[in-house]
Order: sequence, then structure tokens, then C-alpha cells
Amino acid sequence: MNPDDAKTPSVTWRDVPTTVWTLGFVSLLMDTSSELIHSLLPVFLTTVVGASTVAVGLIEGIAEATAAVAKVFSGALSDRIGKRKLLVGIGYGLAAITKPVFPLAGTAWEVLAARFVDRIGKGIRDAPRDALIADITPSAIRGAGYGIRQALDTVGGFAGPLLAVALMALYADNFRAVFWWALAPAALAVLLIVVGVREPDGTKATAKRGWPIRTAELRRMSPAYWMVIAIGVVFTLARFSQAFLVLKAQAEGLALVLIPLVFVWMNLIYALTATPAGILSDRLGRENVLLCGLAALVVADLTLAFVPGLGGVVIGVGLWGLYLGFSQGLLSALVADTAPEDLRGTAFGLFNLVTGAALLIASVVAGWLWYDFGPTATFSAGAVLSGLAILIMAFGIKAGPKPSG
Repeated sequence: MNPDDAKTPSVTWRDVPTTVWTLGFVSLLMDTSSELIHSLLPVFLTTVVGASTVAVGLIEGIAEATAAVAKVFSGALSDRIGKRKLLVGIGYGLAAITKPVFPLAGTAWEVLAARFVDRIGKGIRDAPRDALIADITPSAIRGAGYGIRQALDTVGGFAGPLLAVALMALYADNFRAVFWWALAPAALAVLLIVVGVREPDGTKATAKRGWPIRTAELRRMSPAYWMVIAIGVVFTLARFSQAFLVLKAQAEGLALVLIPLVFVWMNLIYALTATPAGILSDRLGRENVLLCGLAALVVADLTLAFVPGLGGVVIGVGLWGLYLGFSQGLLSALVADTAPEDLRGTAFGLFNLVTGAALLIASVVAGWLWYDFGPTATFSAGAVLSGLAILIMAFGIKAGPKPSG
């Protein structure tokens, strides 16, 4: 369980446990595999398979909503059995076995099926993994712990697209040949879980059965936790699927072979800012850093909506990466800060269920707006929702740890 912070007054980000770093490298490998495919998938769907932007939004939304539902069950199950590693391994394993489906897919339905199973795997692994990080990381450096894992994950987020660019050039824009290369890092990620992840001794199981979320457990969640849920929903509505960033770049004339550079640029900024943002949030409070992230998202959406050409794409996508770096790890830290220790898995699962449902709605609406009114309408709507999130953050949430200085 968490070390007693009173006994470790000098603890710093350098004391982040080895298992957190290992989970970060697992995320790096799996994200390299996934983003190699996903950075090309929207264009593959629209140009090779013949799907519409509405279908792209629906596929992405259903995939993320599926992951969100699975997280409820896996998070609660990890609380009840007191073991997280098994579920983390199963989740990453499911994601790995879906990789051969993408190069073989001939219809949007086959892509949807693969994304469905892949996201079930994500749903199984994410809540237990995030709860495990909270179990083993002192609260004084929890923001740093989540930031480090998120940063390593995001290194994969730009390594995968970079690899995709090189392979698209090598294989002369043959999407299917490129997709086969995703199998190797996915297999390595599963192997690293087996040999490198360790759970803490003495983790208590709740010994409860039945439906994963019970009324009695919901009542134990603090008002601060429910406010974190609320802000997470608005955050998610404002940041619909990143597939639309790729479609925007394509619409502005970016060559097919260079399309993955959209994710490279976004994730490079994301990776560089996630760990500093986590460390900063440990000192200044989560909500202050989150507000900076939201401000970046407002400017990103407005830029993508109204600044024409690839220059606008470069600026907007870079600001989108800055927003992700200043928000995603911090939202996880806020859940850990505000949830009861023995219900962390359940808390992460519930948070991801609600935000996953919001992402389904956001992605479908974004696809519809794009299809009927164009990209300006899609990104303008994102800017409005980002502004709403700023208002909620500024006046409604004070859940993060107080600055230590």
C-alpha cells in the first residue's frame, strides 16, 4: 500500500517506484503498436475501405465507449480480488491479438470488430493499472508517477506514427503492409508485464460480490470525486476523437505518406509536457494546471477552425498536444486523490465509464458536424465546450492537493 508520507518527508519524483516506470514502458510499446495503426486508420477507412466521416466517428466512439464499460468491471474486480497485475496482463494481451485483423480487414465492420476487442482489452487493463500506480506511489509524488507513465505512453504515441511514416515510404503507401509491423511491439509489451511488473504485498481484497457498482459504494465517494467526474465529462466532450485531427490535415492537403506526422507532432508535445505538468500539479494543485491545459485546448480548436492551411494544422495540433500533457495524467491523479483507498479500482472504472460515454457522444456529433457543415463547425463546437469546462473548473472544483510550498 502507499508508504506513510509522514515518514518520507523528502520524497521526490526520483523516488517513483520501478513498477511505475515498467508500466510506462509497457504503455510505450503498446502505444507504438497501436498508433502505428491508428495514425493511418481514419485515412485507411475513408480512402481504402470507403467509409464516411460519420462512420469514422461512430467507430471511434463505440470503441472508446466499449473500453469505458469494461473499465467499470475490471476496476471493481481488481478491488475485490486485491490483485491488479493479472487483469493488466489480460487487457494488454487482448489488444495484442487484435493487431493482425487490421491488415486483413476489407470492410468498416471488420475494423469496428477489431477496435471493439482492442478497446475491451484497454478497458480491462486501464483501471487496475491506474489503481496499482496509486497503491505503490506515495501521495506526495502521485502526480509525478502518473505523469511519468503518461509521458512514456506518449513517447509510443509519436514513435508509432514516425514508424508509420517510414514504412509508408518504404511500402509506397501500402497500408496493409505497414499494419503488419504493429505485431512486434505489442508482443514485447505483454512479455514485459509478465517479467517486470510487481504488485505490493498486503493489498486487501474487498471480498464483495455481485454488480460492480453498488449504492453503498457510491455513497462513500466524496463530493470532490463527483466534481472530478463532472469535469471529466466536459473535458471529454471538448476533446472528441483525435481521428479528426488527421482528417483535418488531409483536408488541408497533407500527403498520405506524411499523415502520421500529425500524431508525431501532437504526441511529442504531449510527452514533453506530461511529466513536468504532473510534478507541477503536486506543488501548485491539480486544478491550476488543468486550467492551463483547457486554455490551450480553446486556442487549439479555434486555430483548427479558422486558420487555413497546414500552418494552422501545425499550430492547432501542437496546442492540442499541450492540452493533453496538462490534463490526462492529472485527471487520473485527481481520481486517486479523491477516491477511498479500497475503492480506487471502482473509482477509476466509474470515471472511465462516464467519460467514455461522453466520448461516444462527442465523436458521433463531431462526425455529423463535419459531414454536414465541415471541419470549422466541428472544431468551433470543441472550443465552446472547452470554454464551458474552464467555467466549471474555475468555479466548481477544488479537489487537488494543496501546494506544498
